Amino acid sequence: MTIRVLVAEDQAAVRAALVMILRAEPDLEVVGQAADGEEAVRLALELRPDVVLMDVQMPRLDGVSATREVVAAGAAQVLVLTTFDLDEYVYGALRAGAAGFLLKDLEADALVEGIRTVARGDGMLAPSVTRRLIGTFARPGRTVGPDVREAVAGLTPREREVLACLGAGLSNGEIAGRLEMAEATTKTHVSRILAKLRLRSRVQAAILAQDLGLTV
Repeated sequence: MTIRVLVAEDQAAVRAALVMILRAEPDLEVVGQAADGEEAVRLALELRPDVVLMDVQMPRLDGVSATREVVAAGAAQVLVLTTFDLDEYVYGALRAGAAGFLLKDLEADALVEGIRTVARGDGMLAPSVTRRLIGTFARPGRTVGPDVREAVAGLTPREREVLACLGAGLSNGEIAGRLEMAEATTKTHVSRILAKLRLRSRVQAAILAQDLGLTV
């Protein structure tokens, strides 16, 4: 199965390097390139790629706002590119519905695997850096709306356990091992949690779990 990717990056040299890496993979197809946030949204709505590789800081429309529009329209999964000094922007992107994020200085293999992971519907929560980011900005005790708390109360005990594991940054395989169940069962629980809580990605679920102070 070919994964269709839209690359949104305002620096021409960086964008060209990303495209070159992706085009070297037989299962990845670069269907479009955007140099700013507005173009990224327009192309995402027009081309309907599987994944948008989204830079955070871009002209005309920043990556956080562009992510929000792309995800709200159901146009694609969004994988954000960032650097450590942009953590707050990344946090905003995750809340906007991004499926995860990667650092710009990552190796080519990690970039490719990240895109494949997001295309499969899994969030980029396994790397320790992601756990650090969520731990920094998700604050236990943060005000959570009563409708959200009611939805969380409606989860089964097992679903609450899975939600807590998501908050700890565990992958599906790690959750399966921790809770002693099949990985396929884990995926089913994650899907049900997202549906019940009306969340767009497992990353949003992880942040909510942190906000609620759920622990494993």
